[in-house]
Amino acid sequence: MADGTPQTSGIQVSRSEEEWLEDQVRRSVWVTQWDKVIDKLIDPLYNWGRRNSVWPMGFGLACCAIEMICTSASRFDISRFGMELFRASPRQADLMLVSGTVTKKMAPAVVRLYNQMAEPKYVLAMGACASAGGPFKEGYSVVSGVDKLVPVDVYVPGCPPTPQALLYGLMQLQKKIDKQSVREVAWYRKGETEGVPEPVLGPDLFDPRRAEEITALARDPQSLAARAVKIQTKADAKAEKK
Repeated sequence: MADGTPQTSGIQVSRSEEEWLEDQVRRSVWVTQWDKVIDKLIDPLYNWGRRNSVWPMGFGLACCAIEMICTSASRFDISRFGMELFRASPRQADLMLVSGTVTKKMAPAVVRLYNQMAEPKYVLAMGACASAGGPFKEGYSVVSGVDKLVPVDVYVPGCPPTPQALLYGLMQLQKKIDKQSVREVAWYRKGETEGVPEPVLGPDLFDPRRAEEITALARDPQSLAARAVKIQTKADAKAEKK
């Protein structure tokens, strides 16, 4: 009893009720910072639930869709990832599997379906065509990658990718979900999020948010020529850098 506290073989005797109450609070109540609660408890539990219940929306556009359908069959057991519920409605899905060539005629539909999905939502580009246009890149009727229209979270290369490659891509998506925090994700921030504007199908696709800029350039040939030179110079510099 060097400190004056009465002790008997492992049993500590409190000298007052306040001291006993303080000891009980210290033993029973976990006092920590709110950030640590989020990092150690809420985020892992929240992400564990989301990563194992991702509901894909099959968006088969070309031959890659055959491999996507094959992946959902029993041979590859996609249900072990909690992703066996392919939904036909964007309202019930949180993962858009874009498999195949994205044509310019289909582009407005892709964006419209993406905007109809509730947060949190993810996009996986399956195959060379969905990732960057594939063999049809720079074609008159093909979009050079679905990321020109909507944000893409995971790219799965291949022409077409095998079911194993798609499963690997889904595992990469799970890793991305594991790293997210409720403090940083966009869908918990205040205010309304702005949807992706649907591209207008004309002679070529363009962003309607830049309609005024495009119209002004069309009326001013000199500014249009200067913009073309600027874009070409930038492209040349980028090519030399590579």
